[in-house]
Amino acid sequence: MPYKIPIGPLHPAYEEPYKIIVSCKGEVIEDVQVEVGFVMRSVELLTQQRNYTRDLVLVERVCGICSNVHASTFAMAVERIAGIEVPARARYIRTIVAELERLHSHLLWAGVGSEDIGYRSMFMEIYALRERIMDILETISGNRVNYAMITLGGVTRDITDPKGILEGVAEVRKTLEKVIIPIFSRDPTITARTKGIGILSKEDAIAYGTVGPLARASGIDEDVRESMPYAAYGELGFKIVVQESCDVQARVFVRALEMLEAVRLIEEALKNLPAGPIRPDETPLAIPKGEATARSEAPRGEVFYYVASDGSDTPARVKIRTPSFVNIPSVRAMVKGQYLADLPIIQASIDPCCSCTDR
Repeated sequence: MPYKIPIGPLHPAYEEPYKIIVSCKGEVIEDVQVEVGFVMRSVELLTQQRNYTRDLVLVERVCGICSNVHASTFAMAVERIAGIEVPARARYIRTIVAELERLHSHLLWAGVGSEDIGYRSMFMEIYALRERIMDILETISGNRVNYAMITLGGVTRDITDPKGILEGVAEVRKTLEKVIIPIFSRDPTITARTKGIGILSKEDAIAYGTVGPLARASGIDEDVRESMPYAAYGELGFKIVVQESCDVQARVFVRALEMLEAVRLIEEALKNLPAGPIRPDETPLAIPKGEATARSEAPRGEVFYYVASDGSDTPARVKIRTPSFVNIPSVRAMVKGQYLADLPIIQASIDPCCSCTDR
């Protein structure tokens, strides 16, 4: 007999307010209804009540996991309006911090996924490595979460010890290659819980407008770092990671291989870090009248910012579109016909962020 199960918006498995109403027949899911928006923070409105410097602090708090990419994308849009050129060294440092943030986010996701399938030892191994990434970020910025590295025209802090950071990144690469990726690739428990589960076909991925690792795991060959290079990506080279099996296992593989590519990008940027200033001597307080957009590849996918200036020191309009805003609805296509017991790992495979969505 068909029945419905309301899950959330508050529950122990997922800390953010997120509700899903599951329609089942027996143990098989027939349909779901997804509800978000329980904590609307009005970030876009608040940006129009503060000056550009204070807005950098504000947009960095759209999301705790991918805070840097929000600040850097907002800065890119403002820099385009004002015609501010970012020094080469600052562009490389922005790239290094962005890829460290990607490692942090992907490892957090991998740990949560391991916990969802009951793999406690893997969870602890991953979170130990995540702590190492946070230590490196603290070495660079002085902070473990909100790094405050972005300023208009550059970065706030220089990298003074590339060798020490390279040694830390080498440790991360070793653990990824010898422990985490082999387990995710070959462990029978993980394979049984991910292979053939939560299929999101390429057609459905396109129809829902999915972005990031979720889209690339469904065969969509799109990454902003390749299609519209920014920061130092055009100079460092970039290898896009795409999988074709469209299931949870493909999403695991995409993120695992992206972590290796992130390590390579960080190493290349550190080894080729240009000399010179990290920001202009002066940046204007008031931004000339105009409008611009900017796109970045956040850990979860494309982040889009629109900024309009009326010539004052406060934006006339800021519009933010986050990857989870378009990715979360696709859970409906993934869970139909799946067992109820697989719902947690299917939802986790999206890596949903309600903080970003409820901006």
